[in-house]
Formats: sequence, structure tokens, C-alpha cells
Amino acid sequence: MAASLARSGPRGRGEGRIGTRRCGRAALAGAFAFLWAGAAEASFTICNRSFDVANVAIGTEADGRMTTQGWWKIGPNQCAEAIPDALAPGTVYVFALDVFGRELLSGAVPLCVAPARFRISDAREDCAIRGHLDARFLAVDTGEARAWRMFIAPLPE
Repeated sequence: MAASLARSGPRGRGEGRIGTRRCGRAALAGAFAFLWAGAAEASFTICNRSFDVANVAIGTEADGRMTTQGWWKIGPNQCAEAIPDALAPGTVYVFALDVFGRELLSGAVPLCVAPARFRISDAREDCAIRGHLDARFLAVDTGEARAWRMFIAPLPE
């Protein structure tokens, strides 16, 4: 990339400073882009390609304990970073509703959720007895990936 910024041939009056300034700005922009890409590399991001606001909950397992949390409100054509850190190898569980309570994304894994913002430990056990709701989460196998981007989109008619 540095080679593409270099100029060849004789320099005109004042061109050296402008060229240096441009190289400096390009280097600064390149460094910022590198830092930006590095920050975006380690996360679980959910993007909403539907026409409605999506209310999203996720589930993760650590040390044998399942934890669910939500809700991320994601507008149409918007994204939310549900897990900002590098992903642990394995599976992330995702469930989404529209603003009317209709399922946008569901699966076969029963886990606990709550109507308002929540974080539930031991989310596989006794949802109703503990005052939570039961939802069917989609299991997303992220394998060894450190970052994952998932899209919620309407089904074709």
C-alpha cells in the first residue's frame, strides 16, 4: 500500500508538503481502518433485514451453565453486537420476535426468556416455575470462529 502512495518524478513547488500530508492522512486512515477491523473481528453481530423491528434474545453456555439475555431491539436494516468479545468455540442460541410478538426466528432448543430486558442463568431449567417464558431458540454453530454475523430476513413468499 505504501508503494501506491509514493510519487515519482520531480516535485513542483509546495508539492512535497501536500504529498507528505496526504501520505500522513492515508497512513492515519489506514491505521484507523486496521483498528476498526480488529475491533469488529471478535463479536457476534445480528443484522435485521426484515421490515419490522426485531426483538432478539441470545443464549450462551459457559462452564456448563446456560445463560440467556435480551432484548436487543434492532431496527430494519440495522445491526446489533450481541456479544462484543471473541466467541468461545461452540454454539450461540438465537430467538427473535417482531413488535407484535410474532416469531421472526426460532428453532428447537427450549430456553427461558422474560417479557422485559433480562439475563437468566440456568436458562434450561424450570422456566415457568421460575416465572419465565419458554422460547424455542435456533442453535447457531459458530465452530472455531472468533466473530460471526447473522442476518434475520423475511421468508420469501
